Amino acid sequence: MFDMKFEDEAKGRVAFLTGRLDTKAAQDFEKMALSWECRNVVLDFTDLEYISSAGLRSILVLAKRLLPQGGKLVLFGMSGVVEEVFGVSGFDSFLPVARSREDALALLPE
Repeated sequence: MFDMKFEDEAKGRVAFLTGRLDTKAAQDFEKMALSWECRNVVLDFTDLEYISSAGLRSILVLAKRLLPQGGKLVLFGMSGVVEEVFGVSGFDSFLPVARSREDALALLPE
């Protein structure tokens, strides 16, 4: 099961992901995220239990969509399997990962 809620901040949108970002959920996440009219996004993985390769792909698609607008995608709250998947895949080497929501928001451009 996957769920996502979000809040808008002055510098961008913060999305709270819960559950499993697997193949089906990744399609729904990508469709929703690509419809957002914001330049910067922070993804909170605190309550994300699992992420598949399809989930990684949907996050990459979102990050690439933000770049031409001068926007940025920042992640935080990774632990366990999710942190391991990001490390093994190398995604944590090109997507910024912050320690907290405040740190993530501080990394966003104005």
